[in-house]
Amino acid sequence: MRLSTKGRYAVMAMADLARRDCEPTRAVALAEIAARQEISLSYLEQLFARLRRKGLVQSARGPGGGYRLARTAAETSIAEIVLAVDEPLRATRCAAQGKGCMLKGERCLTHDLWEDLGHRIEDYLASVSLADVVSGRLGGSRKAA
Repeated sequence: MRLSTKGRYAVMAMADLARRDCEPTRAVALAEIAARQEISLSYLEQLFARLRRKGLVQSARGPGGGYRLARTAAETSIAEIVLAVDEPLRATRCAAQGKGCMLKGERCLTHDLWEDLGHRIEDYLASVSLADVVSGRLGGSRKAA
């Protein structure tokens, strides 16, 4: 399974925002995030429009405007972010639910394997919060529940 730049960049930008969320009165400009994370500003604008529509960020206009997290970093899961930018979390090659990946519509021999992997990835990303990412509580230091 491959996560596209939409999902990866959205998580990177949200982690950057969470790291600077200690000043709740100050919104963070997308230009600042774009520069720090080396992501195109226009691409970030598209991603943050989706994140705002899904209620993960709040925007502030005017001087000092930008974005803030809508909830705490601990209450925001990585899966929510990835799904908010329309990134599918599946490992099968099937285009639609209920329809197989083979030419005649059957499921391939390994379909259930990849489908289960996709569910496990989604469960893992749902168990990881922005706070986990920002504080470095990943990389083998977390114990499986």
